[in-house]
Amino acid sequence: MIENIILFKYGGNAMTNQNLKSKILKIICSLKDKGYRVVIVHGGGPFIKETLKIANIESDFVDGLRKTTHEAMKYVEMALKGKVNGSLVSIINGMGYKAVGLSGKDGQTVLAIKHMHEHHENGKVELVDLGQVGDVASVDTSLIELLLKNDYIPVITCIASDSKGLDYNINGDLFAGHIAGALSAEQYVILTDVDGLMLDKDNPDSIIRKLKLDEINHLKEIKCIQGGMIPKIDSCKIALEKGAKLARIINGTAPEQIATLFENKENGTAISA
Repeated sequence: MIENIILFKYGGNAMTNQNLKSKILKIICSLKDKGYRVVIVHGGGPFIKETLKIANIESDFVDGLRKTTHEAMKYVEMALKGKVNGSLVSIINGMGYKAVGLSGKDGQTVLAIKHMHEHHENGKVELVDLGQVGDVASVDTSLIELLLKNDYIPVITCIASDSKGLDYNINGDLFAGHIAGALSAEQYVILTDVDGLMLDKDNPDSIIRKLKLDEINHLKEIKCIQGGMIPKIDSCKIALEKGAKLARIINGTAPEQIATLFENKENGTAISA
């Protein structure tokens, strides 16, 4: 087992600003100089939206989840693997590090399974077919570990195939959580656009600095964890239950938060088992 792995889930607004993107990647990659092995997992919602718009393919959403038809899937992969992944790899290589771009399909690193969404309405549960939207069935870390041992930075996007070779788009947060757990990451760090989990989302001073897994259900019940924070917290839970040592949600639009991750400063929301 490889030690000192830090896995970053990178996405959202911190990805659309080119100047900010370079700053963030420089700080992330500099952790290699401190003896850490870095893995980056990314999604790219804004880029998928833009690519589908250019292709004149409309997106339907169910409970915030994008339906992905066979036709749309080609453009989702084009956006994530071609545009976003290629850009991240180019920037990192330009800084003098060695990045390798992957999706879950490469080396069968991630095996997918079709996701059937449960839609709740008026006390009833309806199963909704979202097309080529998947869940993680299993993770094989051998390719990632081979790259890490040879001083590469794996940059992985959230697409994977099932056992029959059908491709699926997987929620980037949940995808990253599974990989962080499988790698027994020292830290799993989600970069988002807020400073962490707030007890009151409208009050920055109500940030929860430390959270235990057994407190999560209560925070969901009182609607402290809601919206886009749900998959982020769920992915931290997956990561910790599957082997990661610590999970953290920090503000990716504030690069200094990443820089001080290992200086014993309170940063974002730290989640532990």
